Amino acid sequence: MSNKNVVETYMDGFRATDHAKILSCLTDDVVWDMPGFFHHEGKEAFDKEIENPNADRDPNITVTRLVEEGNIVIAEGTVTANLKDGNTLDAVFCDVFHFRNGKISKLTTYLMFRQQPTH
Repeated sequence: MSNKNVVETYMDGFRATDHAKILSCLTDDVVWDMPGFFHHEGKEAFDKEIENPNADRDPNITVTRLVEEGNIVIAEGTVTANLKDGNTLDAVFCDVFHFRNGKISKLTTYLMFRQQPTH
């Protein structure tokens, strides 16, 4: 499986909030950084960040660009989700995936809200 295919499986896991599918794509010592928001190390910490407790249902994730070079895959796209309080999350993202032995070993997520959540 190519690294791009692993990222596509990972994204499918997030679309369905499928923890097992997402975690199967990761190394045990995975690092996930979202500058300005969090830094997590290991699958257990990663797993706790998969679901937004405020989300009303699974997010709508669209990947608009997927570029692979060596052991790096970069995914750009959009994410929208309805929140329990009636607001909507509407953001664009750029994820930089580092691979080791066919699994994601590090992820840096850059997220920008297109508009502030509103009713």
